Amino acid sequence: MNRRPWFLSATFAIAAIATPVSAEIFQFTGAAESSDGKALYEERHQIEGSCDNDVFRPIEHRVTYVQLAEGNAEAFAEKKLDYSSSSIRPRVNYQQPDFDESLDITYPDSGSVAVAWKQPGGDIKRSTVEISNNLAVDAGFDNLVRRNWDKVVSGESVKFRFLAPTRGTDYAFILEPAQSQVVNADHVVQIRPDSVLLKFLVDPIILGYNSEGALTAYSGLTNVRENAEQNYTATIRYTVSTYPECKLTL
Repeated sequence: MNRRPWFLSATFAIAAIATPVSAEIFQFTGAAESSDGKALYEERHQIEGSCDNDVFRPIEHRVTYVQLAEGNAEAFAEKKLDYSSSSIRPRVNYQQPDFDESLDITYPDSGSVAVAWKQPGGDIKRSTVEISNNLAVDAGFDNLVRRNWDKVVSGESVKFRFLAPTRGTDYAFILEPAQSQVVNADHVVQIRPDSVLLKFLVDPIILGYNSEGALTAYSGLTNVRENAEQNYTATIRYTVSTYPECKLTL
């Protein structure tokens, strides 16, 4: 029996480990506008991931927020998300220097999520929230939609919990079919509070998706600060420039 010399086997094994898996890229841009159609800012998204069983798995996500003034694009905020541990609960780092504001969301252990929010003015608010299986964090809601794509396209509702980082807690929400005069898409859904009390305090977020599972519109409260007292409420329309080689949905 012919055997490969041990040093060649070791060499091939090391080479296999060292050879990087080619990254898949998902890129899209969002144009945010106010209720009266005024342009507010632009979001530039780049998600690096991999194809697992022909389905895209996000790993790293970077968002650059840009003001478009007099033809010049000037970045005013940035967000980085790490999905390596969970597609619906990423690590998050958000920075908006013009208000000296930042938000860090991390996971000190398998059962909790930690929030450090540096508020405009310099005060830091820290909180810890227990993780439930259906807890979504920040842009993880987008992957939650795709994870439940069969229910979305068939008109079923999905219950989940959503982290409210600046409040230091999470709330029960429902993802369900919706109709909208603002959002036109292959599939229109909304995220609304499950609590009767919160329904009167929190407006639904309306989402549009195309048939491939890409987000095409978002209408509601954003995480971008408009001034020291409040964030923008906007409609954001997304255009995909690069799809990954594999499917976005299960």
